Amino acid sequence: MNTTDQHPLVAAYLDAVARETAGLPAERRAELLADLREHIEVSGAEGDDQVRAVLAGLGEPRTVAASALAEESPAGPAAAPRTGRTKLTAILLGVSGVLLLLNAYAGAIALIVALVLLWGSPQWENRQKLIGTATGAAVPVVVFLGALLGDASRIGPMEVLLILAFSLGVPTLGAILLMRAVRR
Repeated sequence: MNTTDQHPLVAAYLDAVARETAGLPAERRAELLADLREHIEVSGAEGDDQVRAVLAGLGEPRTVAASALAEESPAGPAAAPRTGRTKLTAILLGVSGVLLLLNAYAGAIALIVALVLLWGSPQWENRQKLIGTATGAAVPVVVFLGALLGDASRIGPMEVLLILAFSLGVPTLGAILLMRAVRR
């Protein structure tokens, strides 16, 4: 240990990082603190101003800890684990088509909430969000076009089954694709 490591500002900084990383495994926590200590020692900072500058360059203890905790998560920082919000998004997207057929208002609300959750979530890339949006919006678009192009009185049992299969299948497919993307 050199005198920089014993500086009161450095000790306070390392203590703060240690407190903030209490959720890390002991080995990873010790490694992080050793890396920070080494970086501070290598800087050769002497005096309060230089030490403050080095510590500011490392970042706030809470930020350093948050980064370390994010790296330690099982799925890694880029892919968050499946959470309740993720499942809710997939479920709402999957049932939105059938709900639109059964109750237009409930289906529209389910679809809107699913799309808001989808686009507000960081775990999916834009491509996946576009696929989810397209599969969710496919049912109202097809139903609307069908209403414009055809006379509702001419719809037979086969057409009803096709519409029902489409309304259930396409949004469910979108939900499945989104959940698979989260697992990767």
